Amino acid sequence: QKFGVTAKERLRQLKATVDTLTLTATPIPRTLQFSLLGARDLSIINTPPPNRLPVYTEVIPFEDDSIAEIISREMERGGQVFFVHNKIEDINSVYDILHRIVPEAEICIAHGRMDSEVLEKKIIDFIDGEYDILLSTSIMENGIDIPNANTIIINQAQKFGLSDLHQLRGRVGRSNVKAYCYLVVPPIASLTEDARRRIRAIEAFYDLGSGFNIAMQDLDIRGAGNLLGAEQSGFIAEMGFETYMRILNEAMAELPLSIKAEEEANREHQVKQARIPVLPSNFRDSIDTQVDTDLEALIPDDYVNVQSEKIRLYKELDVLSTEKELERFQKEVEDRFGPVPTQVQELMDVVRLRRAAQAAGFEKVVIRGGSMLCYFVSNQMSPFYTGSAFGKVLDNINRNGSRFQVKESNGKPYVKTEGVRSVKRALYLVGLLSEGL
Repeated sequence: QKFGVTAKERLRQLKATVDTLTLTATPIPRTLQFSLLGARDLSIINTPPPNRLPVYTEVIPFEDDSIAEIISREMERGGQVFFVHNKIEDINSVYDILHRIVPEAEICIAHGRMDSEVLEKKIIDFIDGEYDILLSTSIMENGIDIPNANTIIINQAQKFGLSDLHQLRGRVGRSNVKAYCYLVVPPIASLTEDARRRIRAIEAFYDLGSGFNIAMQDLDIRGAGNLLGAEQSGFIAEMGFETYMRILNEAMAELPLSIKAEEEANREHQVKQARIPVLPSNFRDSIDTQVDTDLEALIPDDYVNVQSEKIRLYKELDVLSTEKELERFQKEVEDRFGPVPTQVQELMDVVRLRRAAQAAGFEKVVIRGGSMLCYFVSNQMSPFYTGSAFGKVLDNINRNGSRFQVKESNGKPYVKTEGVRSVKRALYLVGLLSEGL
């Protein structure tokens, strides 16, 4: 996870036709998304080393008595403590606090601005047991393996990413001794929603081999968890699903024209009577609609509890294009897992909604707090605006004027409607907008 996309691609360019094996405890969202979409193979190693125990993880406030008790308990059993404070400017103030509350402990400071020889000596002295506490920045996550250090306290844990927290926690519990990780955070109510989700995730997934679950949470929190859309995370937004589709389209272009024509004819025949509309070819090529909702549209853990199987179902659902395929998918799921819960019904309606929104020329549908916003194609030069479809959508809006309002945000037109409490209701309203297309 320490290598960015640019670095990985540069390594691949060193030799043609090279195969790449990426090993990581917590794959970054873009890499994980590629695997979930099938563009890359994914293997999961769940077997821990012999005699290895999970690291107990707990969220605590910064209280002198609590921290002193944690450190003293580790020292009493002959162990050492990592204390992570990732801000060099005031790390000496933290040193003073630790020295005051645990005066009997020997403390050393380590961070990246120290001279390399001094830093190396501090680490070696800590390994030799001359210090009880290593007070450092996150630099200590880079490969330090000290079996005698089995308690780690991470200050201001809400400022770290999920992968960083998992890597830091992995610095303890390197032997058969029970290890502890304490996340020091301000009052939970003062944290942002994303920070609360990160803290809850790292506290919940502490078992051995839980890196994949943490990576899935990271994928969802950072915005790339929408498996039914093209949205990605951070500066890698242009990668992921679009690249996968380009590769797929290039492969399809190499097929004989007769095969492609036959497949297209079969598809048109299958969807003629379907609830999911047949999209014009230019729409299929240019619009990949994203559905963003706060409604529960997912596969619950208590319905499918095997993570790999759940991923396979998401991938299968993403490529369905007709009502007949959706009905077959539902029958197969019911046969294997029992009656389909409401959340899965909503998820299948998301697929229907996405296709209907594509037909109406919407590239994004947002359903939050009972309101639905349908954003038209952002490219103002798109042929959609000069075609007949746009005119029909406007006619449908005028025909249902009491339901819809046309607004604009940052130069982008969108349609707003209220009272949307389910995906099924959203599907009905978008169906009104795409009627006659």
